[in-house]
Amino acid sequence: MRKLICFIALMSVYFAQAQTDGGVGLKAGVNYGSTGDLSQDGQTIIDNPDEKIGFHVGVFGKIDLGAIYIRPELMYTQLNSEYNGLGFEVNKLDAPVLVGVNIIGPLHIFAGPSFQYILDTDLEDVDIDDVEEDFTIGAQFGVGVNLGNLGIDVRYERGFTENEAEFTNVGSLGTLDTRPSQIILGLSLTL
Repeated sequence: MRKLICFIALMSVYFAQAQTDGGVGLKAGVNYGSTGDLSQDGQTIIDNPDEKIGFHVGVFGKIDLGAIYIRPELMYTQLNSEYNGLGFEVNKLDAPVLVGVNIIGPLHIFAGPSFQYILDTDLEDVDIDDVEEDFTIGAQFGVGVNLGNLGIDVRYERGFTENEAEFTNVGSLGTLDTRPSQIILGLSLTL
């Protein structure tokens, strides 16, 4: 998985530098969302956790192809949720590969797959095992505006791959769905 992320990052830098209208840059922002259901002994006990604010920071490359562009990114993301007062945190690497269309002037829309590598999960005051799969897939879509070297975008991300972490609570087995569902607000700077 790490080889895949490194390959995507290196290729995005290479292709972005090879294009006269493309570029590379830095990106950071906040995300607001949550993960999935909390189940205990096979029964869902919380299906809508409280959404919390997290953050992301990373790099991107952009390949301009006229009205269409390709934008691979590599982000470190922290996603937070709360289950009846218990905080849940997911730390992951995101590698979205977005295809966008320039609409009017600086306005553009985009969508694409998001490859995710989960680094760590933590459920407050509860011993939780690692997730079933470190590597998962989701999708992102959104809209953005570029003003010179500065950009702002808002997007929605949803994880597709079912991925649970197990925990034991008072002698019973519980599972927590780690798929993200979040709104992401990002600022970018093309170097």
